[in-house]
Amino acid sequence: MAGVAIRFTPARMAPEAFAITTSRRAITIRAATTRARLYAAGWLLRHLDDLTLTAPTHVGEAPAMPIRGTQIGYRAKNNSYDAWTVAMLTRRIEDFALLGGNRIQFVAPVSDDAATSPLSPLPATETLIAVARATHRLGLDVALFYPLLRDYAQPGSADAEVADVATLVTKLPALDALYIPGGDPGHTAPDRLFPLARRIAGTLRKRFASAEVLLSTQGFGAAGLDAFHAQLAGKPRWLSAIFVGPQTRDGIAAHRRRIAGRYPIETYPDTAHTMHAQFPIPDWHPAFALTQGREPVNPRPAATTRIFDHLAPGTRGFVTYSEGVNDDWNVTQWFRLGWNPATPAGEVAREYARMFVGDMAFAAVPLALETNWRGDPSNNAGIDATLRLVDAVRPARWADWRIDLYRYRATYDALVRHRLIAARAAQGEALWTLRQAPATGAGPAAVAARFAYARPEPAIVAPLRADLTIIADRLWRRARMQLSVPRHGASHWERGANLDRADIQLNDRTVVEAAIAQALTRPDAAARLYAIGDPWRTRDMALYDDLGDSAAEPHLVRGPGFDADPQSMESAIDGVADHIPDQGWRMADLSYAEGLYETPVRLAYTGLERNRRYRLIARWAGEAYALPMRLTGDGVELHPFRARDGDRETVETAIPQNLTADGALTLEWHRPPGVGGGGRGHQVAQTWLIPEPFVPTASGAER
Repeated sequence: MAGVAIRFTPARMAPEAFAITTSRRAITIRAATTRARLYAAGWLLRHLDDLTLTAPTHVGEAPAMPIRGTQIGYRAKNNSYDAWTVAMLTRRIEDFALLGGNRIQFVAPVSDDAATSPLSPLPATETLIAVARATHRLGLDVALFYPLLRDYAQPGSADAEVADVATLVTKLPALDALYIPGGDPGHTAPDRLFPLARRIAGTLRKRFASAEVLLSTQGFGAAGLDAFHAQLAGKPRWLSAIFVGPQTRDGIAAHRRRIAGRYPIETYPDTAHTMHAQFPIPDWHPAFALTQGREPVNPRPAATTRIFDHLAPGTRGFVTYSEGVNDDWNVTQWFRLGWNPATPAGEVAREYARMFVGDMAFAAVPLALETNWRGDPSNNAGIDATLRLVDAVRPARWADWRIDLYRYRATYDALVRHRLIAARAAQGEALWTLRQAPATGAGPAAVAARFAYARPEPAIVAPLRADLTIIADRLWRRARMQLSVPRHGASHWERGANLDRADIQLNDRTVVEAAIAQALTRPDAAARLYAIGDPWRTRDMALYDDLGDSAAEPHLVRGPGFDADPQSMESAIDGVADHIPDQGWRMADLSYAEGLYETPVRLAYTGLERNRRYRLIARWAGEAYALPMRLTGDGVELHPFRARDGDRETVETAIPQNLTADGALTLEWHRPPGVGGGGRGHQVAQTWLIPEPFVPTASGAER
């Protein structure tokens, strides 16, 4: 583009529209507003190849969706932003504008985080004022996410909240929208939420007369959600719109139906998380979930397209829920889809490559990384190919920290793959030797099993681990990404600090070696060692499911699945508990299946012996939920609601013979109906459906 002049000229156009005319010596941009000029500049940056503009002679564009926003949380839990300077945050906001964003939502300094972050360069309120000023200067909307965290049944609490809002908004240079969630965080019932929000709206508009006020349906149980809609039926005039986010009982279709055009709807999609989340990775392998956790680098080009297509119809736009920079790709893709919903993921990848990397080879990386997470990593040689692909990318000298995001993920995936291959081999050898204990003797079997677990790791693992640490440290220096608690000051490993999890066990070594030690103290040690080596109860002819491992749960009824049900409202979800094998948990106890809200965990069996009695052994494990579960077989109650006893409990249930007389059986675990929150809690980790031995009757027949 040497010698090419770029001219901006005013024009009577829609506030967010622009037109670009190119010639051999000049590029002319016509736009009416500051934000529109930014959108045009972003268009140019996304269409430059090696400083050569590949574009038609005339382009005219305007966005499809009125609201295209994202959240920036300057708070202790965030995986990066809490350590950013105002200059870094301002550059981030500029990038969002160049991508087509028009609303930047900041988290108010009243969230459920620690009051301050030790990594923050400035106090939260001071930073909020500065970034609000920068956003307003760019012509973008300034928005605030303001949870209501007090107990408003207490006298004076509502007055104090209104006063706090008044104090805060007085300090802000601009505020175009206030978002008040019903929950996550917060717990204010609608009969108190609406009157308080009305008072807050009045206070807000004394300073910013045209500011919007939005409420969300997050966190409510069935009765609370009904009460929320009853309040909406009164059509409060102070309310501008409803936003729909995580921890919401009703899917987007139900919101469209129940709100029925009375208020605009926005979505608040979770782009940050992979599990325990609004859009969990379908069939995500436990080895990835255990190590990389719920906030890893997570480009999801195909999934994001499907999620957008599911949520967007009938809404006026979105503010993506982000926790830092780990989801940079997903946020970018949402901006581009908000501008033009027909934009293919491949086009977004090419634009991203031009704008942030400077090498078009990068365009293949996001989809390759998404594909890495499909299926068993030990069987996925494509993971190694993806790492080679990322290593071959040659970023331009001006490229920033973004390329290291994908280097980190590709390296991490490869590390998990090769560690899992080795862990599986060691586990298989150890359990095989234990099954030989009745023949070889307990002592030799135990020695052989321990030897198998102690084999050195493959040669490829050490350099991968070293590379991962180098990249993590570089991301800390360049993007203040906190991938480790001790090295980078992260608030917790779940907040993206998965470098600390890269070396956790990926087999049952700890629990098996403890069981070996215990077995060797008993007179029947050989038999006990044999049992340790057969966790699937193959001797009992059990029909076994390792729930949570998509390759080992043959009887799980998955339901519609991700493509038809991206929010997993009616589909089975695979999850992983907040523990690790090193703590003495079996891999099979760590992974579990669950359903949301009233969707049960459902197992279906066919081909059963019609004259055989069966018993069910179920391993209740997973996260630390106290919700009781009820079990039914073919709709018949097998046990009523019962609480879980501890973090791992084995529950045995006799199956009435009449239920299997037709050779089939459907089992369902239910949680209490009507509960709100995230809808989670009925989690089952392992099941064994075991045929009982035939018992001779007095007449000599078997029963």
